Order: sequence, then structure tokens, then C-alpha cells
Amino acid sequence: MTATVASHRKPRQHPLASLTGGSRTARTVRTAATLALAGAATATVLDGTGQAAPRPTPAQVKGRIDALYQEAEVATQSYNGAKEAAGTARRELTRLQDEAARRTQKLNTARTELGALAASQYRSGGVDPTVRLLLSADPQRYLDGAAVLERTGSHQATAVAGYARRLGSVRQVRQRAEETAERLAATEATLKKQRVTVVHKLDAAEQLLNRLTAEQRKRMAGPGGDGVSHGGDGKEAAGRGHADRGAHGEDGLLDGVAHGAGATSAAASAPNPRAARAVSFAYAALGKPYVWGATGPSAYDCSGLTQAAWKSGGVALPRTTYTQISSGPRVDRSQLAPGDLVFFYSGISHVGLYIGDGKMIHAPHPGAPVRIAPIDQMPFAAATRPA
Repeated sequence: MTATVASHRKPRQHPLASLTGGSRTARTVRTAATLALAGAATATVLDGTGQAAPRPTPAQVKGRIDALYQEAEVATQSYNGAKEAAGTARRELTRLQDEAARRTQKLNTARTELGALAASQYRSGGVDPTVRLLLSADPQRYLDGAAVLERTGSHQATAVAGYARRLGSVRQVRQRAEETAERLAATEATLKKQRVTVVHKLDAAEQLLNRLTAEQRKRMAGPGGDGVSHGGDGKEAAGRGHADRGAHGEDGLLDGVAHGAGATSAAASAPNPRAARAVSFAYAALGKPYVWGATGPSAYDCSGLTQAAWKSGGVALPRTTYTQISSGPRVDRSQLAPGDLVFFYSGISHVGLYIGDGKMIHAPHPGAPVRIAPIDQMPFAAATRPA
């Protein structure tokens, strides 16, 4: 009896216990479960709901990298424009602040003179309009009443008029300074936004480049290229670029001689001495690294290179591609001459310096130093001959 009761008090087993039946049975269950999951995954793949995306081809990666570089170039030109505008506003603000300080000093001198006149008038009896002017909470409003000048002597009238004029000019200059400061703050905000955009685009391009082998990057560069490399600011390209200019061995020497002969020929074909000097400058910059926002002398972006080249010829070009295009008369593609600026893409986001024979010198993008390239490498937009 006791044994029977004890048997009924045995703890109830979990429903799966009869299936496990020890370690051997447990392994069997786990195996079955794994197979079932694998079958379900296979069925999912077969019906298309879980199919992995195909790995992009090197050509597709190159296309996306080129697009990112072009987008970064657009943002770079916006950055350059905002930087130039910020510099202009900052210089104007400094000038206005200096002018306000000078005018305030003159205003204080006029106020001292009025104070002396008022004190003299007070000692002689009565409170004349000059005193009321100095004690007024709103001097400008008080000065607006023309009758004050009629009730004063000629010397006092001159002093009061001078004070009024200087007070108004100080207020005008201070107002312009405040407006300039507001414009500067807005421009600097745009500058920061464009910087973030450029860095983001270049980082995305670098991540795509990381997926390629060295051989694939070399093929992407094409004939005469130096390969597509990393480096969001283009600094890595500096060593390779200068090595290209003065490469070791006979090939490097021949290349240097060819560039020298090309520079001489292109400069001789330029339409004027200024263009010839710009061409010579561009040849001398071959191999220097691309760094976005740079204007030399150790690195350039595309518009920074053309600006510096023409500066050497005595011509001041504006900073950005979309302003440089208006720096001279337009030139038909069939009439291009060495020194002309050639622009690309519908948004005029890239520029190079034409050197003849359908070629240009330009600063392409990070990882690709200043180089010679055919102008049909990119979608041609327009050409300008700086004047």
C-alpha cells in the first residue's frame, strides 16, 4: 500500500521528457529540429523571400564611386563658395567695426564740445537746448526737431549739427555691422553643412573602394592612371603623385622629358602670354595631390588649380567652377586653345585647363593627383577664355 502511494507521488515528467529519453534521444531531437529549420530556410530562399542581394560587379562599384566623387565635387564647390562668402563677410565686419570705433570716437569728441558749451550757457543762466539734448533719453528724436537749431547761436548750431550727423552715422555703421554679422553666421552654418556633405560622400566612396582588390583599383584607373586609392582628403596621393613626376628609372625620365616638351609646345600655342603662363603653371603642378578646398601650393581641388594657374598669369579668377565659367567669353569646343577653362557636368561642378590636342590638366578627385586627361573623359558642358 505504501509503495503504491509512493508511486503516485512521483513528480510528473515534462511532456517532452518521453521524447528525450536521455542524451542519445536529445541529440536526435536537436538534429531533427536543425533539419527542419534548414528545410524552412531552403523553402524561403526558393520562394524568393530571403534571397541575398547579388554582389555588385567592379564596373558597378566604379560607377557608384564615380557618382560619389562627382556629388562630392558639387558639394566642394558649394563649400568653396560659402568659404569665399564667409571670408568676404568677415573682412567687411572687421572694416565696419573699425569704422564704428572711429566714428564713435568722433562722436565722443563732439559730445565733449557740446558739454563745454552747455556748461558755459548754464553758468550764464538758463538751460539751453544743448543741455536738454545731452540729458535727453533719445537724442536722435530730440535732434529731429529743427527748431533747436533756430534757438541756438551759430557756433552752437554747428556743434549740435555735427553731433547729430555723427550720431546718425554711428548708428548706421553699427546697423550694417549687425547685419553683416548675421550674414556671416548664416554663411558659416552653410559652410559647416557642406563640409559634412563632402566628408560623407568621400567616406562612402572609400568604403566602396575597400571592397576592391588592388588589381581592380588599378583597372579602374585606366591607361595612364595611378590607381584609385583611399584618402578622403587626398593626402595619401602626395607621395605617389610626386613619384609619378620624378619616377625612378628611364621611364620616369622619358615621362618628364615628354611633359617638358608638351608644356613648351602648349605654352607656345596659347593665344596670349597670360594663358601661356597659366599652362606652364599647370604643367608644373602635375602630380600634386587633390585635396578638396585646397588652392595650393602643395595641393589643389579642381577650381583651386585653375584659379592658381591663371593667377600666375596675372588674372584673378573667382573661386568656384560656377563663377569661373563667367570669367571670360565662351569658346566653342572646336575653337579651344591652350589655357582655356573647360567645364563638365550639367551643374558645372568640374573644371580643367585645356592644353591642346583634346587634353586638359585637372585635379580629378582624392587619390588621383593633378594629371593630364582627355576632355571627353567626362560630359563636356562649356568652355571659357579668361580675360
